[in-house]
Formats: sequence, structure tokens, C-alpha cells
Amino acid sequence: MNEELKKLLSDDSDGLMTYEYIANHIDEIDPVIDVLIDQMIAVDKNGQFLVSAARYLSAIDAAKYADGISRLIAAAIDKDREHKYIGDLLTLWPGYQTQIESLNASDNNFRRIYKRLYPTSM
Repeated sequence: MNEELKKLLSDDSDGLMTYEYIANHIDEIDPVIDVLIDQMIAVDKNGQFLVSAARYLSAIDAAKYADGISRLIAAAIDKDREHKYIGDLLTLWPGYQTQIESLNASDNNFRRIYKRLYPTSM
């Protein structure tokens, strides 16, 4: 890990700087993606940047970053107690409205999001 990244990680208090690093260095993050995700999970208190990073990585290459995206989503669900950001994650399941039952049965992150957003529908 280079010195620029070490400094960034030590200075990042809410996840924004780490999110910006991911966005601005997408071609270089593969060797340190787990470190970056760990950092965001540690410092993002309300899930805002976790959601943004999950959506960004999914748009770039959902298959390649699937494990990281899953970790970001799980952490965002835990941290976004007011449900301000996790609703945006539903866009990661295009057409989910017609697949709610099967997604609830097969995808733990989807089920957890849906249960929080629509607690009386389950």
C-alpha cells in the first residue's frame, strides 16, 4: 500500500475520502479493495458512503466486485437505521418488484433490505 493511501485511510473519518479514492483510482484498487472496504465499514456511521460504493462498484463490474459489494450492502443495512440510504440499493436488483418472493428466498441482503423498508409486507 502506498503512502498516499495510508494517509488517506488515517484521515478519513466518515468514508467519503475512501469512496472518492475508489472512484478516482478504479483501475488500481484491485490489490487493496478489501482494505478500502474494511475502512469504509469501520468509519461510515450511517451507511451513506457504503451504499454509494456498492452502487458504484456494481455499475463498474458487478461480477468482479461481487464479494465486496455484498460486504458493503450488509454493512449499510446494519448502519442505516433510519433507512435513508438502503432503499437506493434496490436498484442493484433490476425488476425486483416482480421477483420479490424469489429474491427474499435466495438473497439475504435483498431480504434484509426489503424487510426493513417494507416490514408489514413479509
